[in-house]
Amino acid sequence: MPTREQLIKSLKENKGCWISGESLSARLNVSRAAVWKQVRSLREDGYVIEASPKKGYHFTACSQRVLPDEIRDGLQTRVFGKKDIVHVLETDSTNVLIKEQADRGAPEGLVVLSEGQKKGRGRRGRTWFSPHFENIYLSFLLRPIIPLVESARLTLLTAVVAAETLRASTGLQVTIKWPNDIMYGEKKLGGILAEIRAEMDLVDYVAVGIGINVNTEHFGDKLQKEATSIFLETGEAFSRSDLITEFLNRFETAYSRFLETGFAGVRKKWKALSSMVGRQVQADLPAGICCGEVMDIDDEGALLIRDDKRHIHRITFGDVYLVRGDDFR
Repeated sequence: MPTREQLIKSLKENKGCWISGESLSARLNVSRAAVWKQVRSLREDGYVIEASPKKGYHFTACSQRVLPDEIRDGLQTRVFGKKDIVHVLETDSTNVLIKEQADRGAPEGLVVLSEGQKKGRGRRGRTWFSPHFENIYLSFLLRPIIPLVESARLTLLTAVVAAETLRASTGLQVTIKWPNDIMYGEKKLGGILAEIRAEMDLVDYVAVGIGINVNTEHFGDKLQKEATSIFLETGEAFSRSDLITEFLNRFETAYSRFLETGFAGVRKKWKALSSMVGRQVQADLPAGICCGEVMDIDDEGALLIRDDKRHIHRITFGDVYLVRGDDFR
């Protein structure tokens, strides 16, 4: 275990108590000067650590940043985030970074985290509100051996895991809006962007990006009617690192089951978590507008809508809006 991780572990074990530099030096098998150097580095990363020439060090609080050390501390995975976690203060988009790594041969399970994004993206080139040090901006790399036609299932799988994670961790009864939105009531809490590289009809890799509004207190005028955050709905600030750890633990289990047993289990959970089944919607498609009631998703993840003439439309692409009263959204 690297010296930094050993130091964090020792400080956490003695949280609330003073521990001498001499004791830490002996435990880590490094000089006291090396201990002090590591403590200063931890402070720069946001850890709250007091220092006294006579008493030693007093660990008070973990960093509020989404640091790899904090995420790994609770990981029970074998692949996702266990070895490869890239953390940056700012990037254009975490998906851009992870695709660059994927093109260089990075393995499945690579995780990229950022404290903020300059050009956060949603589906169809839309922007994603990405203030610094408030929310989750996470991408991870998949290399499933599946046909391209089945790749849409991965977005729905990710949405199911994200919704289950937030329900378990926050108590909020979040729902899923096809194909990639995490909702609380009628407002967006998070979104998923899966970008695929394929050779012929076989998937090479999938870069899956997730944005979750965690601790944002204010949205701009254009977003406040459409977006919300965990903080706004609960009145509590949540640890982003804990949420990420819980998500990765759950995702690895669900992803392995999906590869072994197929999509049926994901489909069942998606329907239970969906905010759309049985609702009237408007689908804006390249060929025109389709209105009707959401019936289901099929085995490939397409949305099935029944119109007023009882015809079933299979939607694989486009924007789908829930109907509010007589208005379309």
